[in-house]
Formats: sequence, structure tokens, C-alpha cells
Amino acid sequence: MNVSPGSSAHLGAVVTAAGVNFSVYSKHATRVELLLFDREDSADPCHVVELDPVRQRTYHYWHCQITGIGPGQIYGYRVHGPWLPGRGLRFDGRNLLLDPFALAVATPAVNARYEGRSNRGDLAAAMKSVVVDPTLYDWEGDSPLRRPRRETVLYELHVRGFTRHPSSGVAPERAGTYAGLIEKIPYLQDLGITAVELLPVFQFDPLDAPPGRTNYWGYSPISLFSPHRPYSSRTDLLGPLDEFRDLVKALHCAGIEVILDVVFNHTAEGDHRGPTFCFRGLANEAYYLLEGDRSRYANFSGTGNTLNSNHPIVRRLICHSLRYWVEHMHVDGFRFDLASVLARDHEGRPMPLPPVLGDIETDPHLAGTKLIAEPWDAAGLYQVGSFIGDSWQEWNGRFRDDVRRFLKGDEGKVPLAALRLLGSPDIYGQLEREAEQSVNFVTCHDGFTLADLVAYNGKHNKANGEDDRDGADHNDSWNCGMEGPCRDSQVLALRQRQIRNFLTLLLLAIGTPMLAMGDEVCRSQQGNNNPYCQDNTISWFDWTLLERHRDIHRFVKELITHRTRRDMVIDQKRMNLNDLLLERQIEWHGVGLHEPDWSVFSRSFAVRVTSYDNRFRLHIIANSYWEALDFSLPPGDGRGNHWRRWIDTALPAPHDISDWGSAPGVTTPHYRVQARSVVVLFVLLGGDEPAGRSPS
Repeated sequence: MNVSPGSSAHLGAVVTAAGVNFSVYSKHATRVELLLFDREDSADPCHVVELDPVRQRTYHYWHCQITGIGPGQIYGYRVHGPWLPGRGLRFDGRNLLLDPFALAVATPAVNARYEGRSNRGDLAAAMKSVVVDPTLYDWEGDSPLRRPRRETVLYELHVRGFTRHPSSGVAPERAGTYAGLIEKIPYLQDLGITAVELLPVFQFDPLDAPPGRTNYWGYSPISLFSPHRPYSSRTDLLGPLDEFRDLVKALHCAGIEVILDVVFNHTAEGDHRGPTFCFRGLANEAYYLLEGDRSRYANFSGTGNTLNSNHPIVRRLICHSLRYWVEHMHVDGFRFDLASVLARDHEGRPMPLPPVLGDIETDPHLAGTKLIAEPWDAAGLYQVGSFIGDSWQEWNGRFRDDVRRFLKGDEGKVPLAALRLLGSPDIYGQLEREAEQSVNFVTCHDGFTLADLVAYNGKHNKANGEDDRDGADHNDSWNCGMEGPCRDSQVLALRQRQIRNFLTLLLLAIGTPMLAMGDEVCRSQQGNNNPYCQDNTISWFDWTLLERHRDIHRFVKELITHRTRRDMVIDQKRMNLNDLLLERQIEWHGVGLHEPDWSVFSRSFAVRVTSYDNRFRLHIIANSYWEALDFSLPPGDGRGNHWRRWIDTALPAPHDISDWGSAPGVTTPHYRVQARSVVVLFVLLGGDEPAGRSPS
């Protein structure tokens, strides 16, 4: 083994023809040691390389080149310097630190079981970085799919939770892994999903949870490059990388894109009492936003710390991570957790033109990559409709809130629900952006499932061990007359109707729809609206529900089928939302024709829309009133052709949704819409009769 000065040019551990080049940023360090290990649980390093502060330091970067080693080499850093928390400096040379740019992480079985979760000399227990050559994988011609956003139907899922339940049918050694998810791709295909949005797969801290519990969601990142090792069925150090890439390749073969839920707003190191894994021990004052006295962390993420995302080194880290996941892992896009944090400057103030967001949007390596913002943070910065950038889609939290309140029967929500159905032109119309900018959702990982939304008035989070203090207190939910599980047939029927109502408005609304894992089979979390620490059957997908709720599954599948046949209300040309709405020939009605009731006491509306190419017309009626209402119907096509009933959520399955080829006609000039239900009628223009499934 030979050590030379190497180069600072490429951060991380880069495999070269001569060996491996190491480079790490630490502005205020006085001494840096690179430790090499033979095994991930080694108590002692096999080599210690002390970097020369003259020959092996360039500006704020410490670096060296080592021959005779390659991919699979285990390593870590010890970084020495002043312990001056009041100045933001927290060096402790006893800690073994991860490389922020490492592409893989070794996690010994005893990892993080020591006090404080900072190793302080216990090298056997410490997590370690691993050298990776990301080019050593056969993609067999695969590349990101680049599907048009107008075709997208998102499905948010948890890699472990999707197949961990014993009912999944996946072999125990693959259950809850990337390989296990591969086995369930046919299910996603059959449902009609075009993109999966995976909850965090970056290596995260499973112990960032109340005592005796496990961090299940994964919003506690340790590395921004390494796939979470416990999600792999392989035991070799580099196995998780290849197994994740196998998953991406298999999803792409099925025509399904991969969107990663990425966490660039905070890390697992927590507040001033938290563990030291990496960033804190290298350059605490650079990586984090600090309070005025510099000894405490700004907490815009609600987790104890906030990454200083517009600092040059953090910007470089974030952009390098995104490029890596696109170029070497072939993912198709990213959903940015608490993305508004990225708009804050070094003092936490919102910026009009945040540099890191400009870097991401203009990076040529990310061109065509889907970028989705969760446009708010935990400190109250709410940017729905105003998130910076022209390429970003947004989680539309107002869609969730307004549709929930309308279907619950709240006063004054008819105008807002109508706007959400049309792609939220009040929010996005002035931006002259395409209709798909709004990512519409009713539920997600954070909050009630769809089944719980109609079964619980309040959260039931005692299992989390925080005395029900955690989780949102205001959910805009309604239990339909009885809290939690019940046997009352009328209550159960109403809940099923409400579920169909939510699904209908979600999947017919203009924009990009997103379903949460298991909503299509009425998955329940027993009223827990914050199961981030529930790695058990509360959170897992119970596959027996597919048979028990096959009617709801069929309802979702039919809705998606019609939506994605390229002739529904989604746009086939690239046009902005305003132009799209002009071409829809929209007519608003109430119980009387051309008499929409936008008053505070109204709880219903009707709208007639025409397809972009004038091939068919829909008439959508939404009644959240607690009594049935008779709605007058406008003419179908002006040539005497009658409406046909596609959807009536008040009818029992299989009559709740029909194939267009067998949809019953509606010959009366009015339609009785039952209490708390949604009806969708259609007519083919030009006099054609439906001969099969929806026209193509």
C-alpha cells in the first residue's frame, strides 16, 4: 500500500486506475486521520493514515491517494479540532466519522447500541464507510423512463412495509426488502400505477425513536448516498446497491418510474444532545443552521436540527447526491421532504432566489428528472403555489384539506372543492404552468389512512409512547357516526361510500394524483396518524385485505384505467392549466341547470366538461349533503343521445362503477343523487355507441 497526496477535486472515495482517492471537507480541523479496516466490526483499524496538513490539505479539503485498495474497502475518519460549542465547533477526535460522500455504509450488528450513539473509541460498534465503484453494474440498456408527467399516477409506498406482513407471500428472507418489492411489481402493474414514490431509502438511524421502538419511516438520514442496508436481502457490503438497482431495473421493465422521497432538510444527528455520526464532527458550523449563541441548532425541520442547505459545501453535497441517484441508480425523480427549508438562508430567513434550488433546477444532469416539493416546513413557511422554480411540482396540501372538508359536509367548501377538481387554478393559474404541477392527494404516510379518515374523529397514538402528544390534532376526518371499528351496517356502508367519494374526486381531478399504500384495499392503522415508530402490523400492508375489500380495489383499478387511457380529462398536449380549462368547455350547475350554488350553506355542485378532442363529455355531480338531491341534467350531446351512468358511489358493487361498454343509460331529465355520494355520467359525442371498455 502506497500513500500519496492525491487530489481534492472529487469529494468522497473515488476509485481510480491508481487505487482510491479520498477527499473530505473540514475547514476548522487541526488534524485528520483516515482509518482503514478489514471488517465492518473490526475493533482496530488495519491502517491509520494521518493526513499531512501541508501536502495533503488544499484550502479546506483534506485528501490522499492510496494504491493497493479498491471497491469494498472499509474506512472512516477521526477529525481533531477545538471543542467550542459557543462558536459552533464540536470536534471530538474519539469519534469515528462517516464520509458525507460515501456511497455505502457498513452497519455492524452492534451499531448504535452504545450510550449516546456516538462511538467514542468503540470502533467495533461504529458505522463505517465503504469504497464503491458505481460503474460496476450491468444495467442491460436500462435508463430513466422520462414518462410525460400527464401520464403519472403516483403510489406512495414503504419498501419494508409493502412486503413485510406474513400475508405478502414473499419468502421470509426477502420480505421487507428491495427483492421482496420486485415480486409485487405485477400487483402495481395490474392496479395501473405508473410511478412509485418510495419513502426514504437513504441509510437512516433506526434508533431515532422513543425507547423500545424503531424509526420506521426513515426520515432520519445518516447518508445521502447509501441505500438503507436493512432493506436488502443480501449480506455482503455492496449487496444493497445492486439489489436496489435490480429493483429499479425491474420497475422500469414494467413501465413504472421510481421517485425517491429525499430528506435534505435535517440529519439523524438531532439537536445538541444528539449523536455524532458524520457532519457534526467534520464541519458543524457549515453543515447546520445554528442559533445566535452557536451552541444550539435552528429547528425548522421539527427534528432538532436543520441543514444549512445554501452553504456551498451543502449545496455541493445535495446536488452530488441527486446526480448520483439519477446517473448511477437510474431513479426518475425526487420528492423533497419539507422542501421549504431549502429556501432559507444561513440565518433561517426565506430567500427569493435560493441558490440550492437554482442549482437543482439548472443542473443538466437532472434535466427531465421529476422534481416534487413538499412546499412547507415545520416552522410555518407554507409555499403551496409559490415554491421557487419553473420545473417543480408541488404536493398540494390545499387539495387534501379542501376535499376532506367538503366531503365531511363542512360549510362554505363547495367553491374550494370545485377549484381543486379543476387543478387549483386559483393557486396555479397565474403561473401559466401545466396542469400537472399540482400533485393531488387525500392521504399520505403522514396522517390517517383513507380507511381511518372515515372511521376516526381523533388520533389514537398511544402505541407511540408519547401519551398521544404526537401527530396532528386537526385531521378534517369524520367517523361516520361511530369511533373506530364497528359492526353497524349503516355506518360501514357510509364509510365505504365516503372512501369511493374521495377516490373519485382524486382520480378525476386535473393534476397528478397520488395514492397512499393500501388505500385501495382499506388499510387501517387503528387510528394512529403518526406511526413513524411502528414497524409492525399497524404500518405493514396486510395482503388479506385484497380479498376482503376487492370491491374497493376494483373501483380504484377502474378509475385508473379510464384515467390513463389517454382520452380522459387529462391533457394530451403540453399546455398550461388556463388553456386546458378553456378547451374543456366547462359548465357549472347546481340542482338546477346553470344555477350553481356557491353559498356558504351549499354542499353540492355539478359540472359538465368536454374532452380535449370533443370525443366525449362527462357530467360530475358531488353531493356532500346528508339528504338525497334531484339534479336536472343538461343535454348530452345536443343530438338526442342520452347520458350513461359510469359512477354512482351510493350503489353497491359492482354497480358503483361500470365499464363504458355496458354502462346503463339515463333517459330521465334528472338524476337523484343520494346523500353523501358522487355520480359521474358520460356521453360519447358524434352519436357513437360504446362497444367495449372506454374509447381509445
